[in-house]
Amino acid sequence: MNTLKIGDKAPEFSLQNQDNQTLSLSDFLGKKVLLYFYPKAMTPGCTVQAKGLRDIQQDLADKNTVVLGLSPDPVKRLTKFVEKEFLNFDLLSDEDHAVADAFGVWGLKKFMGKEYDGIHRISFLIDENGKIEQVFDKFKTKDHHQVVLDAL
Repeated sequence: MNTLKIGDKAPEFSLQNQDNQTLSLSDFLGKKVLLYFYPKAMTPGCTVQAKGLRDIQQDLADKNTVVLGLSPDPVKRLTKFVEKEFLNFDLLSDEDHAVADAFGVWGLKKFMGKEYDGIHRISFLIDENGKIEQVFDKFKTKDHHQVVLDAL
């Protein structure tokens, strides 16, 4: 894994959101973007992380920041996740993990003695001009939203 670093230009991408609309990173120029990568919708850790971000949406909006969650889940699963948890931000489907690869967050993982390839739980704060301003890779899912707010 070769994870992007502070100061790197964020790779441009276009992906489908939970409503089957195509969103591109360039759609958000002029705003900060918290792009957070998570392994799988509707799992316990991912739900806690998403709900934390849901609950601070106004604070983030006040700081000119939008949230985009990204996972390898299909659009249908993202739709269910948004509806079940009343999420108020977009989730993006990266089924072929091309965007995860571009950001350097797809790689070998270990869980219960098994090794497999998957998304590492890493978030990027991208500035108004498309450059990486912060990388969050050491946090607990229940504290992720506060770590982001503290950085802003």
